[in-house]
Amino acid sequence: MDDETSIRELICRVLVDDGYACDGAGDAEEGLSLLARERYECVLSDIHMPGIDGIEMLRRIRLTDQEVGVVMITGAPDMDSALEAMRLGAHDHLSKPLNLSHLTLTVERAVEKKRLVEENLEYQRNLESMVQERTKQLHEANQELRRLFLSSIKALAQALEAKDEYTQGHSARVAEESVKIARYLSLADAEIENIWLAGFLHDIGKIGIRESVLNKPGKLDAAEWEIVQQHPVLAEKILAPIEELAEVIQIVRHHHERFDGSGYPDSLAASDIPLGARILGVADAFDALTSRRPYRDALSTEEALTVLEDAAGTQFDAVIVRAFVSCLADDQIAALAGGSRRSLDPLQDASGIEFPLSNPFSFRPTDAS
Repeated sequence: MDDETSIRELICRVLVDDGYACDGAGDAEEGLSLLARERYECVLSDIHMPGIDGIEMLRRIRLTDQEVGVVMITGAPDMDSALEAMRLGAHDHLSKPLNLSHLTLTVERAVEKKRLVEENLEYQRNLESMVQERTKQLHEANQELRRLFLSSIKALAQALEAKDEYTQGHSARVAEESVKIARYLSLADAEIENIWLAGFLHDIGKIGIRESVLNKPGKLDAAEWEIVQQHPVLAEKILAPIEELAEVIQIVRHHHERFDGSGYPDSLAASDIPLGARILGVADAFDALTSRRPYRDALSTEEALTVLEDAAGTQFDAVIVRAFVSCLADDQIAALAGGSRRSLDPLQDASGIEFPLSNPFSFRPTDAS
C-alpha cells in the first residue's frame, strides 16, 4: 500500500518477476478492504499515507490476523514510527528509495516467517489433539483397571462370604452406613471412597481364622478371642501388596480400636485412631448389633442405638455416634416424606463407576462388645 502509483507499480513488478502474486492499493482503506476479502502472506505499506496512516493500519491488521507478514516503508528517517511499527508486530521496515534486492529478500523472509508460524500453530493444534486423544485413552484404561481392581475386591469379599452364613450383606451395609456418616461430616470424596472400600474389606482377615472359631455358637474363650483379635492384622497382611490401598489398610487395621485406648490391635486412643476407622467402628458395631447371630437374636434399631450411645466416649468417638444418630433420623424423615436417597456409592459419584453398594457381599463381624 502506497499513495504513490509509481512506487506501487515498481514493487508489484519486482515481486511478480520473483514469482509472487501481487495486488496494489492506493491507501489504507483500500488495503484493509482487500485483506478482508483475500488471504495474503505479506503486506508492504508506507507509514505516511493520507487518511489512515500505516501505523494505524498495522494496528487494525493485528486485531484480526497475527500471522501475516507486514513490512513498513518510510520515505524519511523516522525511528519513532519504525520502532512503534516493530512493537505492533511488523516483520521489518524499508526506507525509500528502495533497494530492490533488499526488498525481495525482506519479503522472502517475511513470507517464510509466516509459513513457519503457521506450521508451528498447526503442529500445536495436532499435538493438542493427540494429547487429548491419548488422555482419553489413558482415562479409559484407568477406568478399566479400576473396574478390575474392584472386581478383585469383590472376589476377596466373596471368599470370606462362603465361610459364614450369618453375615449376608454385612459388608455392604457397613460400607453404606460408613459413607452416610462420612458425608454427614462433609469429608472429601477421596476420604469417603477410602472409607467405602474399607467397609467392604474390614473383615477380610477372617479368611485366616478357623471356621470353628468364627461360627462358634457360644461365647469365645480367652484363646479363641485372642485369635479373633488378630483379624485386622491378618487383613493388613493380605492387602499390603496393593499399594493403592495404603490409606484403606490403616482404616481396616484400626477399626476395632476403642476411643479410650482399650481396643485392638494397637491400643490406640482418641484422635490417634484414624478418623475413617472411628467411623467404620460405629457402623460395624451397629450392623453387628442389629444382625442375628447363632448365639443371640438381633437387637432393634432403638436398642442398638442405646448401646452405641452408652459406649460413646469410651468405646466409640462421641462425635461419630451423634453423627450416626443424626443420619438415621434423616433417613427416617426422608422415608416418611417419600423422598429418594442420594446414591451412597462414592465411586459412582466421584468417578462415574457403577459399583452399587447393594451387592450381597457378606462378612462376619466381631460384635460391639
